[in-house]
Order: sequence, then structure tokens, then C-alpha cells
Amino acid sequence: MKPIKVAVVGYGGMGGWHTERIAEMEKFELTGVWDINPDQLVNARNCGIHTYTSFADLLADDSVELVVVATWNDVHKPLCIEAMRAGKNVISEKPVAMNLRELDEMIAVSKETGRLFTVHQNRRWDEDYLTMRNIADKNLLGKVFRIESRVQGSRGIPGDWRREKIHGGGMVLDWGVHLLDQALTMNDGVKLKSVWAQITQITNDECDDGFYCELRFENGLSYYVEVTTNNFISLPRWYILGENGTAVIEDWDLSGKMTLVHNWDKIDAVPIKAGMGITKTMAPRTDETIHDAPLEKVHGEWTAYYDNIYDVIRNGAAQTVTHRQMRRCLKLIEAIFESAATDTVVAFDEER
Repeated sequence: MKPIKVAVVGYGGMGGWHTERIAEMEKFELTGVWDINPDQLVNARNCGIHTYTSFADLLADDSVELVVVATWNDVHKPLCIEAMRAGKNVISEKPVAMNLRELDEMIAVSKETGRLFTVHQNRRWDEDYLTMRNIADKNLLGKVFRIESRVQGSRGIPGDWRREKIHGGGMVLDWGVHLLDQALTMNDGVKLKSVWAQITQITNDECDDGFYCELRFENGLSYYVEVTTNNFISLPRWYILGENGTAVIEDWDLSGKMTLVHNWDKIDAVPIKAGMGITKTMAPRTDETIHDAPLEKVHGEWTAYYDNIYDVIRNGAAQTVTHRQMRRCLKLIEAIFESAATDTVVAFDEER
């Protein structure tokens, strides 16, 4: 097994994370890093990591086969294109580009040069997502008709470039791209019909600090996505409604349960007092008609992403995160901004 030699551009939070993970994998070997911030280069050298003197210096290293771009969002395009034209395969951190036009230019260069070009959508391997998807794929609740996906914080946007629109800041491009990729990946091959969205700017005047959106798929699934950074009582990470049950996943620790109906015929109920009236419709079910079940937890391996990268470069395999999927996700992001700006439901054009 010949390791693939990798150089990382950007030695901030995600760049540092990539270097640590690469060092743990036998299939890859870190050659060094480059960052525009001299302090970050000092940090890298203090960790025993080779640092390049410039991006050109990095690209001139003939041993480098793969470049990981972990920089501000607004410079993904020029760095990725220059790296591919220098003969390097490229992984971009998410979001892969600022808009669909930029992405199409990057894909064109990938096809022109024959170099691998993909994006690091690592949260396809999150165990909470895999557990939710398993519930839907196996019809453990019967046909699923609604999924709610949330991440919630209470500190606003981090106090760095993520607060600045010019660098591609905001929560749609930060956390949103992960949750939207998850929604589209589990519905790959199912037409997305429409998008409704609202963005918030509670803690930041320049960028969105959160958003809400509703996705309607052709198979009848309603998929709700929420990102907020100004919430102090968190709702569940996942809430899944099926024709024969409901599931909840509270957080990344996979706490939660499924509640299933096993007797649909017995629906009679004694009316209960509700506010200033009574209701039979909303009375709780009796214990003999429902039961709770533990979640079927699914294990995820983050290294599966890099394993695929190795197989693409060494063995000619198909890449897991495809150009088509990357385009679809960015089209969805553009539809979210359009819906929020116009306060309308936007029809989603799968062919554009």
C-alpha cells in the first residue's frame, strides 16, 4: 500500500483537524501545511509539522498528490483551481464554493485536468444521522412523512471570519450545508419539489445567524431543517414521524427512543380536560396499543470518507461525494436565500 502524500492549506480549526486525522491513517502521509498567518505556521512547526513558505512552494512539491483546502470560504475557488492545474487532487472544506457559478468553474477544471475534486461532507458519517436514516430506510415507523433536523446554540456566530459576509460567513454556509447535504443524501434520486426558508439576523447585522427551511420531496416527505445560534432551551436533534410511530434523537449522544403503535384498531379514548374544554382526539393512547422501543444505533466511521479518496486516486473508484451532489446542495442553498429574500415558496429545478 503506497500512502498518498497530502498537504493542507490553512492551519486553523479544520485544517488542524485534518492534519491530526491524516497522521492517524496508514493510507496517507502529511507532507506539510501552509497558512497566510505566520502565527499558525509557528504553531504547526511547534507540533513538528513541516511548513511551506508559500502556496507556490507547496504546489512545487512534486511528492504531493492531494491538497486539502481548509481556508476562508471565499478563497476555495482560486486555491482549488490552481492546485488542480498544478496536477494535484483536491479536497475542499465545505461549503465547496460561494455559489453555483463558482462551483461549475471548479468542476470544469477538474474535468479538464482529470484531477479528483470533491468536498469534505464529513457529517454524512455522523452516528445520529445514520441512526435516523436507518429508521427511515427500514420503515421502522412505517412510511416516514416528516423529519425535523436541528442544531441549536446560544453564543451567536463565532467571533471570527464566519461573521463576515465577504468571507462566506453565516450559518447557512456553515452548519446549514451539513444538514442540507444530509437531507439530500438520504433522498438521493428523489425529486425535491419546493423550498421555503426564513433567515435570522438576531446577533449579527451582516450575516445570517440562523435559518429555518421546509423541503418538500416528490415522495411526500416533508423535511424541516433549523439552525439557530440564539436559543437557550434546545429541542431534539431529530424528530421523525411515521405512519406507525414516532422517533426522537435528543442529541449527538444518541439518547432517544421510538414509540410504536401495535393496535391501530383500538382508538377509543376517554375525553380529557384540555384548557377550558375537553378533547377526545388529543387524549393519550392506552398502554396496550403502543410500546416504546430503543433506538437501533448505527455506528459510523469517519475514515470511510478518506478511504474513498484513497480508492479514487489509487484504484479508480467512483467518489462518494459527487459533483452532482455538490451542485444539488449549492442549488438548494441558493434557493434558500431566494425564498428568504422574496418570502415565497420556491420551486426547485432539479435540472438547472
